[in-house]
Amino acid sequence: MSTELAANVIGTLAALCSISSFAPQAVKIWREKDASAVSLKTYSLTVTCFALWVAYGVLIKAWPLILSNASALVMAGLVLLMKWRFR
Repeated sequence: MSTELAANVIGTLAALCSISSFAPQAVKIWREKDASAVSLKTYSLTVTCFALWVAYGVLIKAWPLILSNASALVMAGLVLLMKWRFR
């Protein structure tokens, strides 16, 4: 396997892990209509971090970085929105 192919496989797996890592929390909050266990500060920082990664990706024109972090931003943002909604 070439180095470039290996890097793409690892990058894709990392992106999928980042994106899907928020799904269990989002589903749990939605089902229970309770976000009391979610840290507002942590998710606010996480959303900010993903937004900054997206901005960085735009600046360097790295579409894989943009797409993966934008997707993770949406997932983390949903958790944050539900935290505000189900107080």
